[in-house]
Amino acid sequence: MRLLSIATAAFCLVVTLGGPVNAQVGKSMGVMDANTAPEKELLTMPGMTPAIVTGLIEKRPFASITDLHAFLLGQKLTQAQAMAFYEKAFVHINLNTAAPEEILLVPGAGKRMVHEFDEYRPWKTYAQFSKEIGKYVGQDGAAKLAQYTFIPVRLNTATDEDILTIPNAGPRMVREFKEYRPWKTKEQFLKEIGKYVGPKETERLWRYVTID
Repeated sequence: MRLLSIATAAFCLVVTLGGPVNAQVGKSMGVMDANTAPEKELLTMPGMTPAIVTGLIEKRPFASITDLHAFLLGQKLTQAQAMAFYEKAFVHINLNTAAPEEILLVPGAGKRMVHEFDEYRPWKTYAQFSKEIGKYVGQDGAAKLAQYTFIPVRLNTATDEDILTIPNAGPRMVREFKEYRPWKTKEQFLKEIGKYVGPKETERLWRYVTID
């Protein structure tokens, strides 16, 4: 019975995380990636108009959530309207490098999470994130925050499942990421992956990965 209880607890932890513990981009609980969300979906989101959506798509990909925030405020959205939009679409923040101003744009984060996100760096897995952040907001709260974040994918060792957590990566990028191993520089990545997608998309993919 004791062993069964332990196994059940472990299973519940994985379910709470929303997928395998090695996933490198937090599993969405309804929030879309603003850099890849379809126009049709964007038009249904808070504060969006056809003109704003057209401008947003033309500006993509945004290098950070602060860049997207500056764009939305430039479109005359208020801070509250922008935050309402982020409950539906967001540009993932790097858990290991995100600045306080980025973390504060995560719905439900606040100043407390600015401190906690920084305190537990370096983040390596979402099991770690769920354990540490769950102390303050519970497992469900940790899962909601995780969907706004990513832990950089290690290009030279990432599994297929790790790579597929990157928005719009797909089977083609799984193949190409693995084909050119060992990766040594960003320049190599931009050159090789740039054979298959445009420069903007290559840069978007690069922000999710790391070479170590």
